[in-house]
Amino acid sequence: MPIPEDVTGDEIDKDVRQELQSLPKTLAEDVAKNLVMVARLIDEDPEGAYAYSKVALRLASRVAAVREAGGFAAYANQKYSEALAEFRAARRMTGSAELWPVMADCERGLGRPEKALDMAGAPEVHKLDKAGQVEMRLVAAGARRDMGQLDAAIVTLQSPELASNSVQPWTARLRYAYADALLAAGREGEAREWFAKAVEADRDGSTDASDRLAELDGVEFVDAFDDSDEGDEGEDTDDRDASDGGDAERVEVEDDKD
Repeated sequence: MPIPEDVTGDEIDKDVRQELQSLPKTLAEDVAKNLVMVARLIDEDPEGAYAYSKVALRLASRVAAVREAGGFAAYANQKYSEALAEFRAARRMTGSAELWPVMADCERGLGRPEKALDMAGAPEVHKLDKAGQVEMRLVAAGARRDMGQLDAAIVTLQSPELASNSVQPWTARLRYAYADALLAAGREGEAREWFAKAVEADRDGSTDASDRLAELDGVEFVDAFDDSDEGDEGEDTDDRDASDGGDAERVEVEDDKD
């Protein structure tokens, strides 16, 4: 796989770099560059990220960070069985429970929500930091919804973290999941309230809460470049397009899943 010239390998986290020190220098540099590419592409080009992760795995499968990266790349491509195997391998190497929530979500992806719920009640959850515990709660609620237990999903999301006015990295996603569950249960008024709260907490646009809120409020977005509204001035419009050198580009940003 080609590596862009601007990628040096130094971009990786210092803890990962330390793990790679167990490898010969040249090999460590090659692995680091492939891991950088995984991180760079995983959101916009998951298939590309997966390809680079396979290279890293071929070069250094005994490094926990490489197995973890391979797991996330497989997960991004909905290869849940493969992702789970990589996460389990990484966990055996490190002894950390950090990957427990995403492992449980892989069980959901494999059609085993009951297993995900079992994991939500396991001792490993108590070893997670606050962010990990919130993530586990989101996975457990998703598993309840998979099983058709909508009311139980709503109760699962009701927590001190949900009620808190403090905004944390997970706040927007937690409020969004709660609003979505309420809406699915037909509790539209409450859902609107929580979508609004999700918007307040969503400082980096990690959810589409604003779109969902607008939809509930009956707001319609009209494309200003819709050709169907040209009317009698269609000929003049064509002339302007030609003088501008081509079609205008429309960029939309959408959010990724639980």
